[in-house]
Amino acid sequence: MSYLALARKWRPRKFEDVLGQPHVVKALSHALDADKLHPAILLTGTRGVGKTTLARIIAKGLNCETRPGSDPCGTCSACQQVDQGRYVDLLEIDAASHTGVDNVREQLIDNAQYAPSRGKYKVYLIDEVHMLSKAAFNALLKTLEEPPPHVKFILATTDPQKLPITVLSRCLQFNLRRLPAATIRELLGQVLANEGLKADAGALSEIARAADGSMRDGLSLLDQAIAFCGGKDLGRAQVEDMLGTQGRQILFEVLRAVVAGQGDALLACVDKLDAQAPDYAALLNDLASILQRAGVLQVLPQAADEGDDPAIGELAKAAAPEDVQVWYQIVINGRRDLPWAPDPRLGFEMTLLRLLAFRPGEAGSMQPAGAGSTPAARPAAGGARAAPLAGDAGWPARVAALELEGFAKQLARHCGWSGRDGNVVRLSLDDKMKHLLVEDRRMGLEQ
Repeated sequence: MSYLALARKWRPRKFEDVLGQPHVVKALSHALDADKLHPAILLTGTRGVGKTTLARIIAKGLNCETRPGSDPCGTCSACQQVDQGRYVDLLEIDAASHTGVDNVREQLIDNAQYAPSRGKYKVYLIDEVHMLSKAAFNALLKTLEEPPPHVKFILATTDPQKLPITVLSRCLQFNLRRLPAATIRELLGQVLANEGLKADAGALSEIARAADGSMRDGLSLLDQAIAFCGGKDLGRAQVEDMLGTQGRQILFEVLRAVVAGQGDALLACVDKLDAQAPDYAALLNDLASILQRAGVLQVLPQAADEGDDPAIGELAKAAAPEDVQVWYQIVINGRRDLPWAPDPRLGFEMTLLRLLAFRPGEAGSMQPAGAGSTPAARPAAGGARAAPLAGDAGWPARVAALELEGFAKQLARHCGWSGRDGNVVRLSLDDKMKHLLVEDRRMGLEQ
């Protein structure tokens, strides 16, 4: 017996098995139970979210021999033939290869008038309907609006914006959602248990993330992973090797180096990534995803999910929330500007250097580790812009009261409070920020 792909083996056979589309399932179930299904239905959504699956379940609900409605029996000859793709009254038409008006006339318009051969309804499933030509759409309009009572049209497309408004106005449109990674990961675990295999939680998370909202893609990748691992249990390292996402773990090293302010470690990580000949645009996308998730966990710790990498939780605890927000913006801008860089690696490296160099204004309030003792003296009182503050006021509050501008303000924010001797205030500056200590900025701070 030939091998059946997991995506086909695990195709839902009933509405209750369809995952992630409760709004569509509810409406279609009620319509089938009341025998008030609209003659033209449009299913839209990205690939692998259930458009063809729902169309076949509708066909079974309309033509089931023993239990028509939203819960067909699945055992009668009509239901079994629909599942096998050979039911005579379910006509699946690929609009991508039948785009012309002649195809529509021969396969739809002329044949729709004839009664179904076996069932109660003749169901036309037109996949990728947006590929039809303008003339074909125009020829179909009348039949779509006033079809024979025994005909139901189900149109499926991944790009509804390309459909004429005259077609959209004649259909009930259902938008199928992208599936959450958690939903895909849960089903992949069930499939592996059924197949007698095991997998690391990280391996399933990597596959679910790579599926990008498509259950079919997730099952296909699982098929590939099983073959890659030789039918043995799936490990995260093996899955990452198959998907080419080994660099994701190095990205956590990158962020740890950024948090610690270690430029040498950061460049060493870049060299590691470069040895793998990665897609730098994809790495920046992954980096933005990591930072976004870390930002969520910082603001809403209760939003933690079992699919989260433990390193994301560590990052959320180690980095300041304002730093994560700035880093995310830097990465997004770096991804946008990557095509303009002389070389993808150079653009990626420059983005990482910006992560290391730029800090939010309040970061200067903390005393940097290993800070130098070079003082920046200025009058403690008498300045026209200095506002009276409590003696225990922190340095950030004092900087705000000084109302500095430009580079002098930037220098002040990166300084740390070291003490005060009479009318002289002593500030310290981290060695990594010495490039900010330019004479005109120091003078601006003293004034």
